[in-house]
Amino acid sequence: MLLDTSAWVELFNGTKNAKKVEKILTSEKCYTCITSMAEIVNWAEREGKDSEILIDGIIKHSTVIEIDRSIATLAGKLNFERKKSNKKWGMLDSFILASGTIYGLKILTKDGDFRDLADAEML
Repeated sequence: MLLDTSAWVELFNGTKNAKKVEKILTSEKCYTCITSMAEIVNWAEREGKDSEILIDGIIKHSTVIEIDRSIATLAGKLNFERKKSNKKWGMLDSFILASGTIYGLKILTKDGDFRDLADAEML
């Protein structure tokens, strides 16, 4: 399972979805796209949370997927296609989607922009 940034935020905020995220983290092999780490640091800074502790937690509980040429290329193509039907779709979402596609992973997310994708599991 590939955890989207929004799944980590749910966990770190202890929302009603946090239990589902915890269950997945303890029962499945989990991954995180490195771009989500940047988003988590940005979110943590805005919320006054310790980003180092949060990043350490991500690294401890998931395998971080680095961006390589194949992910970058696919992300560019996906971004171009997704923008045709969803102007709000962002490049960072494209990196997450590309990572999930290349590694054959479902994406755990609360982000409604993923709702129409067969490989998205919505929180």
